[in-house]
Amino acid sequence: MSVSPDSPIELVVVPKSHDVGGFEVRRALPTAKRRMVGPFIFWDQMGPGFLPAGTGLDVRPHPHIGLSTVTYLTEGEIMHRDSLGSVQAIRPGAVNWMTAGRGIAHSERTEAGLRAHGNHLAGFQSWVALPQRFEEIDPGFVHYPSDGLPIISDHGVWMRLIAGELFGETSPVRTLSETIYLEILLDAGARLEIPASHPERALYLADGRVDIAGDIHMAEGGAGQLLVLREGDALTVRAECRTRLLLLGGEPMDGSRYIWWNFVSSSKERIEDAKADWRNGRFAAVPGETEFIPLPE
Repeated sequence: MSVSPDSPIELVVVPKSHDVGGFEVRRALPTAKRRMVGPFIFWDQMGPGFLPAGTGLDVRPHPHIGLSTVTYLTEGEIMHRDSLGSVQAIRPGAVNWMTAGRGIAHSERTEAGLRAHGNHLAGFQSWVALPQRFEEIDPGFVHYPSDGLPIISDHGVWMRLIAGELFGETSPVRTLSETIYLEILLDAGARLEIPASHPERALYLADGRVDIAGDIHMAEGGAGQLLVLREGDALTVRAECRTRLLLLGGEPMDGSRYIWWNFVSSSKERIEDAKADWRNGRFAAVPGETEFIPLPE
């Protein structure tokens, strides 16, 4: 989508919709025009949607290398299991930060007890590429409960700082490169200035309508937009109605990254090795799981 030359927005990305594990998601990164924003190399909006009674999310065990996965829900619940033995329910406002490093496998499912009745589900899943010096570190998993993340609230503006430093607050979430990740809720008429505090930034408009420098951007029914911001430009966002935004970005990555399926690396050869490892069963298994997603042909 085109923008005016004097706009503080460099690019507008309209995500493509697709199905993951029986649930609709919209992918904003990567795209042909923008591969990364800071360390963020993958961005999905899940839902909002409804899983009828007797159904649930079923993302079977699959592998990752060279990245951290970040799961953040606004509604519903997902059970995370990984090859380290981690078993963690993800609920709204909490953060699951799983670092793949040299290799990890995990699954994401709706637990049996929740399948007896219908469930709403909404949230965001992203991948943060690892700096080259950390691409082959040992895998790890950390869960951050919602009550441990800073909340900033003033004059119709409510924010949760998921990662990084902003507005005088610091998130406890440990990152391996400079990263900013912030959830923003604006009441109708509320204004928020987004500082030019990070080299690469984007606003994901998940729901609502905003005025930025006289241009109106809207997302209805969960059909979001990724607004990539120009470097060095502060801007003011004014909400035309109740609006949910997410600010993401950070320092530019230290070189280009290759991405194939669930693998991210600065080396094509490393991705080929990961493909062979998954095909030949050399990733550690996820305890309690008997299924897996085969390597795409």
